Amino acid sequence: MIRIGLIALVLLVAGLAAWVRLAPLPADRWHKMAATKTEGDWPATGGFEAVRQIPDPQARLAELGRIVAASPRTVLLEGSVEEGLMTFVTRSAVWGFPDITNLWIEGDRVHIRGHLVFGRSDLGVNRDRILGWLGRAGL
Repeated sequence: MIRIGLIALVLLVAGLAAWVRLAPLPADRWHKMAATKTEGDWPATGGFEAVRQIPDPQARLAELGRIVAASPRTVLLEGSVEEGLMTFVTRSAVWGFPDITNLWIEGDRVHIRGHLVFGRSDLGVNRDRILGWLGRAGL
C-alpha cells in the first residue's frame, strides 16, 4: 500500500512538472500592452511594471530587448523592436514556471512588465529581474 502511494505521488509530481513546462503560452493572450502607467515602478500581485521616460525610446527598446533576450532561460515569444512591442518568456531553473515579460513603447516612455502565468505570488522575482535589466541598460 505504501509503494502504491509513493508511485502515485511520484506520478503526480511528474505530471505537475510536465504540465508547467508544456502548457501552451498562446501569443494572442500574452502579447499585448498593459494599461497605461506614468513613469515609475508599479508592483502588482504576481508581477511588476517599470516605466521610464527617455529621449530615444526606440533605441532603448532595442537595447533592452537584447539584454532581456540574453538572459538565461528566456526566449522571445512574439514581437519586434519595429513593432514597438516584444513579449518574452522566462522560465524558472528547477520547475520551469513561465513568467511573461512585455516591453513596449508609448510616446517617450519605455514600459517593461513582468508577471507570472501560474499561481498568485512571484516572490518578487519579476521585480528583481526587471530592475536588474534596467540597471544593465542604464535606466
